[in-house]
Amino acid sequence: MKTQTGNFLRRAAILACCFLPLASAPAWAERIKDLATVQGVRSNQLIGYGLVVGLDGSGDQTTQTPFTTQSIVNMLSQLGITMPPGQSLQLKNVAAAMVTASLPAFARPGQQIDITVSSMGNAKSLRGGTLLMTPLKGADGQVYAIAQGNILVAGAGASAGGSRVTVNHLSAGRIAGGATVEREVATALGQGPYIHYETATTDFGTVQRIVEAINREMGPGTAQAVDGRQIRVRAPDDASSRVAFLGRVENLDVRPVQTVAKVIVNPRTGSVVMNQSVTIETCAVAHGNLSVVVSNDQQVSQPNALAAGQTAVTNNADIQVKQDTGALMHVKAGVNLADVVKALNALGANPQDLLAILQAMKAAGALRAELEVI
Repeated sequence: MKTQTGNFLRRAAILACCFLPLASAPAWAERIKDLATVQGVRSNQLIGYGLVVGLDGSGDQTTQTPFTTQSIVNMLSQLGITMPPGQSLQLKNVAAAMVTASLPAFARPGQQIDITVSSMGNAKSLRGGTLLMTPLKGADGQVYAIAQGNILVAGAGASAGGSRVTVNHLSAGRIAGGATVEREVATALGQGPYIHYETATTDFGTVQRIVEAINREMGPGTAQAVDGRQIRVRAPDDASSRVAFLGRVENLDVRPVQTVAKVIVNPRTGSVVMNQSVTIETCAVAHGNLSVVVSNDQQVSQPNALAAGQTAVTNNADIQVKQDTGALMHVKAGVNLADVVKALNALGANPQDLLAILQAMKAAGALRAELEVI
Protein backbone atom coordinates (compact mmCIF):
# COMPACT_ATOMS: atom_id res chain seq x y z
CA MET A 1 0.00 0.00 0.00
CA LYS A 2 2.83 2.37 0.86
CA THR A 3 4.55 1.52 -2.43
CA GLN A 4 1.42 2.37 -4.45
CA THR A 5 1.05 5.66 -2.57
CA GLY A 6 4.69 6.54 -3.25
CA ASN A 7 4.32 5.78 -6.97
CA PHE A 8 1.22 7.98 -7.15
CA LEU A 9 3.02 10.89 -5.51
CA ARG A 10 6.00 10.55 -7.84
CA ARG A 11 3.72 10.56 -10.91
CA ALA A 12 1.87 13.62 -9.62
CA ALA A 13 5.17 15.43 -9.10
CA ILE A 14 6.31 14.58 -12.64
CA LEU A 15 3.03 15.87 -14.11
CA ALA A 16 3.30 19.07 -12.07
CA CYS A 17 6.80 19.66 -13.39
CA CYS A 18 5.61 19.09 -16.97
CA PHE A 19 2.76 21.59 -16.68
CA LEU A 20 4.72 24.16 -14.69
CA PRO A 21 6.20 25.89 -17.79
CA LEU A 22 2.73 26.16 -19.31
CA ALA A 23 1.35 27.70 -16.15
CA SER A 24 4.20 30.18 -15.81
CA ALA A 25 4.14 31.25 -19.48
CA PRO A 26 2.60 34.69 -20.04
CA ALA A 27 -1.01 34.27 -21.10
CA TRP A 28 -1.14 37.69 -22.75
CA ALA A 29 2.07 37.55 -24.80
CA GLU A 30 1.74 39.29 -28.16
CA ARG A 31 3.41 38.68 -31.50
CA ILE A 32 6.00 41.11 -32.80
CA LYS A 33 3.73 41.85 -35.78
CA ASP A 34 1.14 43.18 -33.31
CA LEU A 35 3.66 45.44 -31.58
CA ALA A 36 5.84 46.73 -34.43
CA THR A 37 5.88 47.27 -38.18
CA VAL A 38 8.65 47.13 -40.76
CA GLN A 39 9.92 50.59 -41.59
CA GLY A 40 8.97 51.66 -45.11
CA VAL A 41 6.22 49.06 -45.52
CA ARG A 42 3.15 51.29 -45.49
CA SER A 43 -0.02 52.09 -47.39
CA ASN A 44 -0.58 55.21 -49.51
CA GLN A 45 -3.73 57.31 -49.66
CA LEU A 46 -5.50 57.89 -52.99
CA ILE A 47 -8.23 60.37 -53.89
CA GLY A 48 -10.33 61.16 -56.94
CA TYR A 49 -13.39 63.07 -58.13
CA GLY A 50 -16.16 61.30 -60.02
CA LEU A 51 -19.83 61.15 -60.91
CA VAL A 52 -22.45 58.77 -59.55
CA VAL A 53 -25.34 58.03 -61.94
CA GLY A 54 -28.47 55.89 -61.78
CA LEU A 55 -29.92 57.49 -58.66
CA ASP A 56 -33.67 57.39 -58.10
CA GLY A 57 -34.26 61.15 -58.06
CA SER A 58 -31.98 61.60 -55.04
CA GLY A 59 -29.05 63.26 -56.81
CA ASP A 60 -27.62 66.78 -56.61
CA GLN A 61 -29.77 69.83 -57.25
CA THR A 62 -27.82 71.25 -60.16
CA THR A 63 -28.99 74.80 -59.45
CA GLN A 64 -27.12 74.69 -56.12
CA THR A 65 -24.18 72.53 -57.21
CA PRO A 66 -22.87 74.01 -60.49
CA PHE A 67 -19.77 71.80 -60.43
CA THR A 68 -21.99 68.76 -61.02
CA THR A 69 -23.40 70.30 -64.17
CA GLN A 70 -19.94 71.31 -65.36
CA SER A 71 -18.65 67.79 -64.79
CA ILE A 72 -21.52 66.31 -66.82
CA VAL A 73 -20.88 68.69 -69.72
CA ASN A 74 -17.15 67.88 -69.70
CA MET A 75 -17.83 64.13 -69.60
CA LEU A 76 -20.33 64.31 -72.48
CA SER A 77 -17.90 66.36 -74.59
CA GLN A 78 -15.27 63.64 -74.15
CA LEU A 79 -17.82 61.11 -75.38
CA GLY A 80 -18.48 63.21 -78.51
CA ILE A 81 -21.71 64.87 -77.35
CA THR A 82 -21.84 68.66 -77.56
CA MET A 83 -24.39 70.51 -75.45
CA PRO A 84 -26.04 73.66 -76.91
CA PRO A 85 -24.69 76.89 -75.42
CA GLY A 86 -26.74 78.14 -72.48
CA GLN A 87 -28.52 74.80 -72.09
CA SER A 88 -29.79 74.37 -68.53
CA LEU A 89 -29.53 70.82 -67.21
CA GLN A 90 -31.98 69.64 -64.57
CA LEU A 91 -30.69 66.22 -63.59
CA LYS A 92 -31.86 64.47 -60.43
CA ASN A 93 -30.15 61.13 -60.98
CA VAL A 94 -26.53 62.34 -60.92
CA ALA A 95 -24.35 63.26 -57.95
CA ALA A 96 -20.77 64.49 -57.61
CA ALA A 97 -18.68 62.41 -55.23
CA MET A 98 -15.19 62.11 -53.79
CA VAL A 99 -13.60 58.69 -54.06
CA THR A 100 -10.95 57.64 -51.53
CA ALA A 101 -8.89 54.47 -51.22
CA SER A 102 -5.83 53.09 -49.50
CA LEU A 103 -3.16 51.56 -51.73
CA PRO A 104 -1.57 48.74 -49.72
CA ALA A 105 2.13 48.02 -49.74
CA PHE A 106 3.45 45.76 -52.51
CA ALA A 107 0.29 46.31 -54.59
CA ARG A 108 0.79 45.32 -58.23
CA PRO A 109 -1.01 46.48 -61.40
CA GLY A 110 -4.26 44.58 -61.87
CA GLN A 111 -4.89 44.10 -58.15
CA GLN A 112 -8.36 45.05 -56.84
CA ILE A 113 -8.72 47.38 -53.84
CA ASP A 114 -11.76 48.64 -51.94
CA ILE A 115 -12.91 52.25 -52.28
CA THR A 116 -15.21 54.63 -50.42
CA VAL A 117 -17.56 56.97 -52.32
CA SER A 118 -18.81 60.08 -50.48
CA SER A 119 -21.24 62.69 -51.77
CA MET A 120 -19.85 66.24 -51.90
CA GLY A 121 -23.03 68.03 -53.05
CA ASN A 122 -26.57 68.03 -51.69
CA ALA A 123 -27.59 64.57 -52.89
CA LYS A 124 -30.10 62.92 -50.58
CA SER A 125 -28.82 59.39 -51.15
CA LEU A 126 -26.28 57.41 -53.16
CA ARG A 127 -28.23 54.18 -52.77
CA GLY A 128 -28.49 52.26 -56.04
CA GLY A 129 -25.97 54.51 -57.83
CA THR A 130 -23.11 53.55 -60.12
CA LEU A 131 -19.75 55.26 -59.98
CA LEU A 132 -18.38 56.13 -63.42
CA MET A 133 -14.73 55.60 -64.28
CA THR A 134 -12.71 57.75 -61.89
CA PRO A 135 -8.91 58.09 -61.78
CA LEU A 136 -7.43 57.93 -58.29
CA LYS A 137 -4.30 60.01 -57.70
CA GLY A 138 -1.66 60.04 -55.02
CA ALA A 139 0.07 62.94 -53.29
CA ASP A 140 2.43 63.31 -56.26
CA GLY A 141 -0.45 63.83 -58.72
CA GLN A 142 0.12 60.52 -60.53
CA VAL A 143 -2.76 58.14 -61.28
CA TYR A 144 -2.33 54.89 -59.38
CA ALA A 145 -5.76 53.27 -59.76
CA ILE A 146 -9.02 53.49 -61.74
CA ALA A 147 -12.32 53.16 -59.87
CA GLN A 148 -15.77 52.17 -61.16
CA GLY A 149 -18.67 50.05 -60.01
CA ASN A 150 -21.97 49.80 -58.17
CA ILE A 151 -22.14 51.46 -54.77
CA LEU A 152 -23.30 49.55 -51.71
CA VAL A 153 -24.96 51.83 -49.15
CA ALA A 154 -25.77 50.26 -45.77
CA GLY A 155 -28.93 52.26 -45.14
CA ALA A 156 -32.42 53.09 -46.32
CA GLY A 157 -34.69 56.10 -46.40
CA ALA A 158 -38.08 57.34 -47.54
CA SER A 159 -39.85 60.71 -47.65
CA ALA A 160 -43.37 61.86 -48.47
CA GLY A 161 -45.58 64.80 -47.59
CA GLY A 162 -42.80 66.67 -45.81
CA SER A 163 -41.96 63.68 -43.57
CA ARG A 164 -38.73 61.76 -43.86
CA VAL A 165 -37.33 58.59 -42.33
CA THR A 166 -33.64 57.69 -42.62
CA VAL A 167 -31.85 54.58 -41.39
CA ASN A 168 -28.06 54.90 -41.17
CA HIS A 169 -26.04 57.20 -43.43
CA LEU A 170 -27.05 57.45 -47.09
CA SER A 171 -24.48 59.94 -48.40
CA ALA A 172 -21.54 57.52 -48.45
CA GLY A 173 -20.98 53.94 -49.54
CA ARG A 174 -18.30 51.42 -50.45
CA ILE A 175 -17.42 49.33 -53.46
CA ALA A 176 -15.59 46.09 -52.66
CA GLY A 177 -12.79 45.68 -55.16
CA GLY A 178 -14.04 48.79 -56.95
CA ALA A 179 -10.63 50.06 -58.09
CA THR A 180 -7.95 48.44 -60.22
CA VAL A 181 -4.32 49.29 -59.51
CA GLU A 182 -2.60 50.75 -62.59
CA ARG A 183 0.75 51.82 -61.10
CA GLU A 184 2.76 50.27 -58.29
CA VAL A 185 4.68 52.06 -55.57
CA ALA A 186 8.21 50.83 -55.10
CA THR A 187 8.63 49.54 -51.54
CA ALA A 188 12.14 48.84 -50.29
CA LEU A 189 12.21 45.93 -47.86
CA GLY A 190 15.00 47.20 -45.64
CA GLN A 191 18.16 49.22 -46.17
CA GLY A 192 21.10 47.08 -47.23
CA PRO A 193 21.69 44.19 -44.81
CA TYR A 194 19.40 45.65 -42.15
CA ILE A 195 15.65 45.91 -41.57
CA HIS A 196 14.22 48.37 -39.09
CA TYR A 197 11.17 47.65 -36.94
CA GLU A 198 9.16 50.50 -35.43
CA THR A 199 6.90 49.94 -32.42
CA ALA A 200 3.48 51.56 -32.24
CA THR A 201 4.38 53.47 -29.07
CA THR A 202 7.62 54.63 -27.50
CA ASP A 203 8.52 52.16 -24.77
CA PHE A 204 12.14 51.30 -23.95
CA GLY A 205 11.17 48.20 -21.96
CA THR A 206 9.10 46.69 -24.75
CA VAL A 207 11.83 47.41 -27.31
CA GLN A 208 14.39 45.64 -25.14
CA ARG A 209 12.15 42.59 -24.79
CA ILE A 210 11.65 42.44 -28.56
CA VAL A 211 15.42 42.55 -29.06
CA GLU A 212 15.92 39.74 -26.54
CA ALA A 213 13.26 37.59 -28.20
CA ILE A 214 14.79 38.00 -31.67
CA ASN A 215 18.33 37.31 -30.47
CA ARG A 216 17.17 34.28 -28.50
CA GLU A 217 15.47 32.77 -31.56
CA MET A 218 17.67 33.99 -34.45
CA GLY A 219 21.05 34.16 -32.75
CA PRO A 220 22.96 36.69 -30.64
CA GLY A 221 23.63 40.03 -32.29
CA THR A 222 20.79 39.73 -34.82
CA ALA A 223 18.77 42.61 -33.34
CA GLN A 224 19.88 45.87 -31.76
CA ALA A 225 17.84 48.60 -30.12
CA VAL A 226 18.34 51.99 -31.78
CA ASP A 227 16.09 54.00 -29.46
CA GLY A 228 12.82 53.66 -27.58
CA ARG A 229 10.89 52.93 -30.76
CA GLN A 230 13.24 51.54 -33.42
CA ILE A 231 14.96 48.16 -33.68
CA ARG A 232 17.62 47.28 -36.24
CA VAL A 233 17.64 43.66 -37.38
CA ARG A 234 20.25 42.00 -39.59
CA ALA A 235 18.47 40.06 -42.34
CA PRO A 236 19.60 37.80 -45.23
CA ASP A 237 20.45 39.54 -48.51
CA ASP A 238 18.51 37.11 -50.70
CA ALA A 239 14.91 38.28 -51.24
CA SER A 240 13.34 34.86 -50.72
CA SER A 241 15.37 34.17 -47.59
CA ARG A 242 14.59 37.65 -46.27
CA VAL A 243 10.84 37.09 -46.60
CA ALA A 244 11.09 33.75 -44.78
CA PHE A 245 13.25 35.40 -42.10
CA LEU A 246 10.69 38.15 -41.52
CA GLY A 247 7.91 35.57 -41.38
CA ARG A 248 9.65 33.88 -38.48
CA VAL A 249 10.50 37.12 -36.69
CA GLU A 250 7.05 38.67 -36.81
CA ASN A 251 5.46 35.58 -35.22
CA LEU A 252 7.72 35.53 -32.16
CA ASP A 253 5.89 36.01 -28.88
CA VAL A 254 6.86 38.96 -26.69
CA ARG A 255 5.38 39.99 -23.38
CA PRO A 256 5.20 43.82 -23.54
CA VAL A 257 5.93 45.97 -20.55
CA GLN A 258 2.92 47.12 -18.60
CA THR A 259 1.34 50.08 -20.35
CA VAL A 260 1.24 53.60 -18.94
CA ALA A 261 -1.78 54.19 -16.73
CA LYS A 262 -4.13 56.37 -18.74
CA VAL A 263 -7.75 57.53 -18.61
CA ILE A 264 -9.29 58.79 -21.87
CA VAL A 265 -12.16 61.26 -21.49
CA ASN A 266 -14.43 62.43 -24.31
CA PRO A 267 -16.58 65.29 -22.95
CA ARG A 268 -18.62 65.52 -26.17
CA THR A 269 -20.04 62.02 -25.81
CA GLY A 270 -19.51 61.50 -22.08
CA SER A 271 -17.28 58.46 -22.69
CA VAL A 272 -14.66 57.41 -20.14
CA VAL A 273 -12.19 54.62 -20.94
CA MET A 274 -9.33 53.48 -18.71
CA ASN A 275 -6.73 50.75 -19.09
CA GLN A 276 -5.78 48.05 -16.62
CA SER A 277 -2.89 50.03 -15.11
CA VAL A 278 -5.14 52.68 -13.53
CA THR A 279 -5.19 52.79 -9.73
CA ILE A 280 -6.63 55.19 -7.18
CA GLU A 281 -5.64 56.23 -3.68
CA THR A 282 -7.98 56.51 -0.72
CA CYS A 283 -9.95 59.77 -0.89
CA ALA A 284 -13.27 61.38 0.02
CA VAL A 285 -15.61 62.65 -2.72
CA ALA A 286 -18.75 64.77 -2.51
CA HIS A 287 -20.55 65.70 -5.71
CA GLY A 288 -23.87 67.48 -6.19
CA ASN A 289 -25.53 68.66 -9.38
CA LEU A 290 -26.31 72.35 -9.70
CA SER A 291 -29.13 73.25 -12.12
CA VAL A 292 -30.47 76.67 -13.04
CA VAL A 293 -33.91 76.81 -14.73
CA VAL A 294 -35.10 80.06 -16.34
CA SER A 295 -38.65 80.08 -17.68
CA ASN A 296 -40.55 82.91 -19.34
CA ASP A 297 -44.36 83.06 -19.33
CA GLN A 298 -46.06 85.62 -21.57
CA GLN A 299 -49.45 86.93 -20.48
CA VAL A 300 -51.86 89.37 -22.14
CA SER A 301 -53.10 92.35 -20.09
CA GLN A 302 -56.60 93.26 -21.29
CA PRO A 303 -58.14 96.57 -19.98
CA ASN A 304 -61.83 96.90 -19.10
CA ALA A 305 -64.35 97.71 -21.80
CA LEU A 306 -64.82 101.37 -20.69
CA ALA A 307 -61.17 101.95 -19.77
CA ALA A 308 -58.90 104.02 -21.95
CA GLY A 309 -55.98 101.59 -21.68
CA GLN A 310 -54.50 99.41 -24.40
CA THR A 311 -53.92 95.70 -24.59
CA ALA A 312 -50.31 94.81 -23.67
CA VAL A 313 -48.18 91.68 -23.41
CA THR A 314 -46.31 91.16 -20.14
CA ASN A 315 -43.41 88.77 -19.48
CA ASN A 316 -43.24 86.89 -16.21
CA ALA A 317 -39.79 85.40 -15.65
CA ASP A 318 -39.26 82.56 -13.21
CA ILE A 319 -35.74 81.60 -12.12
CA GLN A 320 -35.13 78.50 -10.04
CA VAL A 321 -31.80 77.31 -8.68
CA LYS A 322 -31.64 73.69 -7.53
CA GLN A 323 -28.71 71.85 -6.06
CA ASP A 324 -28.76 68.15 -5.29
CA THR A 325 -27.37 67.10 -1.95
CA GLY A 326 -24.12 65.22 -2.32
CA ALA A 327 -22.98 63.33 0.73
CA LEU A 328 -19.28 62.97 1.42
CA MET A 329 -18.37 59.42 0.41
CA HIS A 330 -15.25 57.48 1.26
CA VAL A 331 -13.58 55.96 -1.79
CA LYS A 332 -11.26 53.09 -0.97
CA ALA A 333 -7.94 52.61 -2.70
CA GLY A 334 -7.98 50.32 -5.71
CA VAL A 335 -4.93 48.38 -6.87
CA ASN A 336 -6.53 46.93 -10.00
CA LEU A 337 -9.10 47.95 -12.59
CA ALA A 338 -11.92 45.98 -10.96
CA ASP A 339 -11.45 47.81 -7.67
CA VAL A 340 -11.36 51.18 -9.44
CA VAL A 341 -14.60 50.46 -11.30
CA LYS A 342 -16.28 49.27 -8.10
CA ALA A 343 -15.23 52.42 -6.22
CA LEU A 344 -16.41 54.77 -8.98
CA ASN A 345 -19.74 52.96 -9.32
CA ALA A 346 -20.28 53.38 -5.59
CA LEU A 347 -20.47 57.14 -6.13
CA GLY A 348 -23.63 56.70 -8.22
CA ALA A 349 -22.55 59.39 -10.69
CA ASN A 350 -23.58 59.46 -14.33
CA PRO A 351 -20.90 59.64 -17.07
CA GLN A 352 -21.04 63.44 -17.28
CA ASP A 353 -20.55 63.75 -13.50
CA LEU A 354 -17.77 61.20 -13.64
CA LEU A 355 -15.76 63.51 -15.92
CA ALA A 356 -15.70 66.22 -13.25
CA ILE A 357 -14.96 63.72 -10.48
CA LEU A 358 -11.99 62.24 -12.33
CA GLN A 359 -10.56 65.68 -12.98
CA ALA A 360 -10.90 66.58 -9.31
CA MET A 361 -9.32 63.28 -8.21
CA LYS A 362 -6.41 63.89 -10.59
CA ALA A 363 -5.88 67.38 -9.19
CA ALA A 364 -5.96 65.99 -5.64
CA GLY A 365 -3.38 63.33 -6.50
CA ALA A 366 -5.76 60.44 -5.81
CA LEU A 367 -5.93 59.26 -9.44
CA ARG A 368 -2.73 57.41 -10.36
CA ALA A 369 -3.08 57.76 -14.11
CA GLU A 370 -2.61 60.20 -16.95
CA LEU A 371 -5.86 62.01 -17.75
CA GLU A 372 -6.24 62.72 -21.49
CA VAL A 373 -9.16 64.66 -22.97
CA ILE A 374 -9.95 63.99 -26.63
